[in-house]
Amino acid sequence: MKKVTVIGSGSWGTALAVMLQKHGHDVVIWSRRQDAVDEMQRDRENKKYLPGITLPEGLKFTTDREQAVKDAEIIILSVPSKAVRQTAMDFAPYFTKNQVLVNVAKGLEESSLKRLSQVIQECIPQCEVCILSGPSHAEEVARDIPTTCLIASENEETAKMVQGEFMNPRFRLYTNTDVIGVEMGAALKNVMALAAGASDGLGFGDNTKAAIMTRGIAEMRRLGVEMGGKTETFAGLSGIGDLIVTCTSMYSRNRRAGILLGQGKSLAETLDEVKMVVEGVNTVQAAYKLAQEHHVEMPITNAIYEVLFQGKNTKQAVLDLMSRDGKAE
Repeated sequence: MKKVTVIGSGSWGTALAVMLQKHGHDVVIWSRRQDAVDEMQRDRENKKYLPGITLPEGLKFTTDREQAVKDAEIIILSVPSKAVRQTAMDFAPYFTKNQVLVNVAKGLEESSLKRLSQVIQECIPQCEVCILSGPSHAEEVARDIPTTCLIASENEETAKMVQGEFMNPRFRLYTNTDVIGVEMGAALKNVMALAAGASDGLGFGDNTKAAIMTRGIAEMRRLGVEMGGKTETFAGLSGIGDLIVTCTSMYSRNRRAGILLGQGKSLAETLDEVKMVVEGVNTVQAAYKLAQEHHVEMPITNAIYEVLFQGKNTKQAVLDLMSRDGKAE
């Protein structure tokens, strides 16, 4: 049994806390909001982010940063990608050298174009950083639906330790040492989910979605490999696996946002209706800049960027994609 702290009380952090508590760990959830802590303690439910899931007895809650991470052996960072730097800076004084931090956010820092593990290591150099990634909707993990993910770390022994502690008959983990490839796949698939959702919103069919996903993984791989990731990583759980689930499920906020965009709603209207963080919106800005910086061709990413930030009509974006010059696959 390990003492585990989850920083963040969103759907994914709560789901992981529920799973780990049920399988014998001593778990505490940190939330920045006292009202959220009070509600979870009183009602044993996270009504805003994970409704219908009973929070097990023994699962604890706090808003105290120092108490949250004190003596914790594994700390899960589960906040939106845009909040990773500030959260890491806020908690940095309380981390000790032997603690392992598992980041579960999927995105890139738009201002610096850095991967999230780079951001965390800048802020908390005294701890080891792992990445948990793969096709994993919080709603299903919390309900013990069989799920398979991976844990990535440059230190294989650290990855194996987390694997051993987190694995159970309903949650299987593989290890991976390609942190760059894992993080790039995890981030970029959200951009492709926006495109897949837009296709649904426009009323297109399975042919279109299959094309987006197939050509999308090609874009993800091109940029990821250019940045130092391994080709084979994009054929795995954090690449094609996460892409499939994010592009096809209504649990996916990015796909839901894409549907609304395809139906003609503005970005502001879309975000207001989804009501939760849509990671792909921030990621597409970073991906667009990285593609230009590394001279990597990413036509689907460019199209989504133009729709979101340059006012391009979604139907015109599709027409332009389909009308490009022919080429070999």
